[in-house]
Amino acid sequence: MRVKSSAQARKIEELEARLASELAKAKSEAEKTKAEADAIVAIYRADVEAAQVQAREAAETAQTRAYWIAELAQCQYRRETLEEIHGRGFDLTNEIVKAREHEAEVGALATSDDDDDDGSKSGSENGEELDGEEASPGEDQEP
Repeated sequence: MRVKSSAQARKIEELEARLASELAKAKSEAEKTKAEADAIVAIYRADVEAAQVQAREAAETAQTRAYWIAELAQCQYRRETLEEIHGRGFDLTNEIVKAREHEAEVGALATSDDDDDDGSKSGSENGEELDGEEASPGEDQEP
């Protein structure tokens, strides 16, 4: 009975040793998997933060560009109005030239660098020169 009891005790010790070994392997594997998962999570978090920054910058850029496009539309409308009044016989040549210059400045702000090739045209670029060589009807009349 002692021999049997001693054999069972050895078997129990062997099983406990094997169990402790398996437990150590499982803990090691779990720690390795957790470290890999933490690294992946850190990468995804960094990617999300970078994407959020890019989205904010894109929104700010779009908002700024929309502002300058609206300003450009106002400048074009003002220039066209001045040209229409000039066409009715009022001498607004200087105001039109200033309006075109302002429109060109705002137009440059409204377009990005990659849009320069097909940017908007001001009145002078459209061939509507008002440099004093062209007399409009009724220019000699009083306003």
